[in-house]
Amino acid sequence: MFPGGGKQLADLQKQMQKMQKELIKQQEELEAKIWTANSGGGMVTVEMNGKYDVQSIKLNKEVVDPEDIEMLEDLILAALKEAHQIVEKEVEADVSKLTGGMKIPGLF
Repeated sequence: MFPGGGKQLADLQKQMQKMQKELIKQQEELEAKIWTANSGGGMVTVEMNGKYDVQSIKLNKEVVDPEDIEMLEDLILAALKEAHQIVEKEVEADVSKLTGGMKIPGLF
């Protein structure tokens, strides 16, 4: 089974428990953090947290044109996609630091 017996297994379990606690703490910190993205040169700004919940959407008055609603919709969508990508990259980078680059399915 395990060379060295139960002590190595117990040490491994302790390490895994420590990593689990650190991951939970990191997840809570990431969920509370807010990232900002924009589109249209800052005409639309989106704030999103680490749970991918949109916290706010801000529109510059100049972008609101009743004659061109499609452009506004596109800018909002672009800002939302950018925010999602930013959060995803940051979360992956932070988790990778903790796990040493090891991919753990279902984590975050």
